[in-house]
Amino acid sequence: MHTIIIISAGLLLLGVCAAVGRLARGPEGMLRAFLWFLPLWGVGAAINMYVGIKHAGYSFSEELPIFLIVFGVPSMLALGLRWWLRRAPDNAR
Repeated sequence: MHTIIIISAGLLLLGVCAAVGRLARGPEGMLRAFLWFLPLWGVGAAINMYVGIKHAGYSFSEELPIFLIVFGVPSMLALGLRWWLRRAPDNAR
């Protein structure tokens, strides 16, 4: 359940980044915001991994697959959306 909550937080952060990018710079800003999301979410996922190791008592090798899922799902969505929107005609963005 915790993993689903953390992934949901990543998706929420992705939405916030996209909205801020769109409001600040239009469609091109949103495309750039998807790239800015990646290191932001990397830090968030790493903090989650640290908490799992330090406070929940998991080992690094136990937390690593969870980190890859927690980081990977929102990141792949961000990159997929960026790819898809770059292919769209300008009037469809």
